[in-house]
Amino acid sequence: MTEILQHHDAGVLTLTFNRVERKNSINVAMYDALATAIEQAAGDAATRVVVIQGHEAVFSAGNDIEDFLKNKPQGMDSPVFRFLRGIATFPKPLIAAVCGPAVGIGTTLLFHCDLVYAGDNAAFSMPFVNLGLCPEAASSLLVPQMLGHHRAAEALLLGEPFMAETALEVGLVNRVLPPTECNAYTAEQARKLAAKPLGSLMTTKRLMKGEQQAAVLTRINDEAIHFARMLGEPAAREAMTAFMEKRKPDFSKC
Repeated sequence: MTEILQHHDAGVLTLTFNRVERKNSINVAMYDALATAIEQAAGDAATRVVVIQGHEAVFSAGNDIEDFLKNKPQGMDSPVFRFLRGIATFPKPLIAAVCGPAVGIGTTLLFHCDLVYAGDNAAFSMPFVNLGLCPEAASSLLVPQMLGHHRAAEALLLGEPFMAETALEVGLVNRVLPPTECNAYTAEQARKLAAKPLGSLMTTKRLMKGEQQAAVLTRINDEAIHFARMLGEPAAREAMTAFMEKRKPDFSKC
């Protein structure tokens, strides 16, 4: 089964998480497919807009923990970091349709999108600390900028989820819709963008991003160094073991 579906129509490339039986958790093969698709779309004149979407019941549960432990990222050229750099530097409009749970990377990737539409069942969470880890995808930079320090602390330090209406309030999503309508509405918005002059879209996005892009790439690299170190430490080992054993982790000695 193809776990990342690709559909190209009228200048819009739609990438769909297609692993619903595993809550669209992302494994290394999926990261590789996503990274390659984003890299190719950036240089493909026939692709004017990219959409990332999931199922109406679930966007993504984040990293596939079991696969992640077997295939830990080996350097900045690994598929996960290729994907992160790809979305951080993508020069054309990048849109997401989010329904149901969006965990970890399922939320942090949204901070690199230009437009985000959410189902009213969307639930966003970034539980990196709960896994003995630190933020990724430059979320330690972008989340406080958008949510403010106190709300960012709830999301990143406590790892507490927030729902679609809060995401709308803080500006993470553009509109909240019924889950059954979200992907179709997002596709309609993508088609509107694809009909506009590509040069104007790209120049406007570049001007909007400004000098922020360099800071984002630097933060992705900085987070990756800490993330890799923390993966080998007791807290992460306890969190991952507890997850696999389906029990509550004990951090009393970490």
